[in-house]
Amino acid sequence: MAVAAHRVLGDRIHSGVVIGLGPADVRDPFRVIHAEHPQPGEGSLAAGRAALDIGRSASPEDLLLVLLSGGASSLMAAPADGLSADDKRQATAVLLCSGADIHALNTVRKHVSAVKGGRLAAASPARCLALVLSDVVGDDLSVIASGPTVPDASTYADAVGVIDRCGGRASYPAAVVAHLERGVRGELSDTPKPGDPLLARSTAQVIGSRATAIRGGVAEASNRGFQVVQLEGPIVGEARFSALEYFHRAAAAAVAVPGPCCIVSGGETTVTVSGAGRGGRNQEFALALVERLAALQRPAVLASVGTDGIDGPTDAAGAVIDGSTLTRGRVRGVEPSAFLSTNNSYAYFAMLGDLIKTGPTGTNVGDLQVFLLG
Repeated sequence: MAVAAHRVLGDRIHSGVVIGLGPADVRDPFRVIHAEHPQPGEGSLAAGRAALDIGRSASPEDLLLVLLSGGASSLMAAPADGLSADDKRQATAVLLCSGADIHALNTVRKHVSAVKGGRLAAASPARCLALVLSDVVGDDLSVIASGPTVPDASTYADAVGVIDRCGGRASYPAAVVAHLERGVRGELSDTPKPGDPLLARSTAQVIGSRATAIRGGVAEASNRGFQVVQLEGPIVGEARFSALEYFHRAAAAAVAVPGPCCIVSGGETTVTVSGAGRGGRNQEFALALVERLAALQRPAVLASVGTDGIDGPTDAAGAVIDGSTLTRGRVRGVEPSAFLSTNNSYAYFAMLGDLIKTGPTGTNVGDLQVFLLG
């Protein structure tokens, strides 16, 4: 995104920062900061400070151009006054392990941050334009990357409600709980709300989303000779349960299609971690369907992947299964149910060589499922 902006705008860009997981092929006037995901690290903190510095140093005649892709909530972090980076990391870890969806997760993030929830644009005297690649189902601009340039309708009370539902206040750092409670009492300024004059000169637009990835999958499957079915509606919810619902919908859709069929869908599920294993939502989604594919009466292959190439805290984008997966596992003396019960999908698929490893793709528009039936 930065390369494209530089190609179009050239020397009209007088300063900039590019924040990502790895090297970026950009030149002056950009500064590159390597940040961390899915948990913010020292690079993320440096990135948050750099973004705020650029915004604050801009003049009213400038345009603050903000190019966002999924993952920015972790990649660009700036704890609110009185909170440490460890406070934020620990709170995020509890939320992730509690199965909080992106809306709930980012409601809390926005209220413990100095850069999220419209605060980046509010800190700048410049006009602000955000162009956004969405990894959020529904493309809510206030949720994508925790909405650093747009109004936020959520409140401190909403954030407290999230932590009460997701583990309870005792599970979170005391400083985070105290900060949110002070906000509820009106002792802290809330995030800028719709109509706030601080954001009157800020606009945002989604330029790519889950639908973009699905269109790409549909086009590629058609080019390869498949009859293509696109499942309507996003795939969301707890991964292991939404996988079963997905399977019934996909199987019903395939009945009416003679010959080779490709079913394409997208969305973003969650995982409530109860075991000590390792995996991600796409791997768990696939693991929950191993026995279902084995029972099908026609050849089938299913893959579920994160479009960013990163599934949870692993080096895999997701996993692929087919009708032989169950048998190949049993030859090694393992059952998918045992690995599912401990959230250990990565180990199961690593044993079988069925992890999908693309490396980071550099952008994120959610998850993609591709189901092939012979």
